[in-house]
Amino acid sequence: MSHFLLQAKQLSKQYGEGEHAVRVLENLDLALQPAERTAIIGESGVGKSTLLHILGTLDRPTSGHITLDGQDLFGLPEGELAALRNREIGFIFQLHHLLPDFSALENVMMPGLVAGHSQEEARTRAAEILERVGLSARLSHRPGELSGGEQQRVAVARALVLEPRLVLADEPTGNLDPETGEGVLRLLLALNQAMGVAMVVVTHSEKLAAAMDRTLRLKHGTLTEVGRGDGTS
Repeated sequence: MSHFLLQAKQLSKQYGEGEHAVRVLENLDLALQPAERTAIIGESGVGKSTLLHILGTLDRPTSGHITLDGQDLFGLPEGELAALRNREIGFIFQLHHLLPDFSALENVMMPGLVAGHSQEEARTRAAEILERVGLSARLSHRPGELSGGEQQRVAVARALVLEPRLVLADEPTGNLDPETGEGVLRLLLALNQAMGVAMVVVTHSEKLAAAMDRTLRLKHGTLTEVGRGDGTS
């Protein structure tokens, strides 16, 4: 029997009630193996970001279940769920959401501090991952002093600093020029290889989708497989 890292079963999400209800997800299923890379594509407004937020437990489904290593995530008390989310799931958004008054190093230290690590341990881990993403010379720079690509690499480092088993990325190259976006894609693939982290990436980029192990299309609230990538950039 295949072991799945993440399983979503019969996920539904609706907003509003009665005749005004808008159903975004409809009995959606998704199974993700450890270290698997999956792209999710679809028209604007079909619910891709909503799905990503639910998979990451930032939002709750109207019905359905999500398990991580067999553990029912929405069955956990809120405090335990928040701790697990911080430890096991990394998020990368199109807008990097870096704290503008903090340095690159301080931004990447945040998940470790939230997890209860000492300042020294959080700083050490943050410096190590920033070196891996090629920013060891920019540790003390604030986001406003970094290029768009550098800011997104800081966001990638922050998502991966605690070595989560799952990274959820929402249009991670969407705000970048093609060359810079290509660099971020290569970085994500390299970190996937080196750290064995599974990735679910929402994207409009055909190149990014082709570099994933498989591509799923979200349409009418459910996912269908539309292709297998070659796993390269």
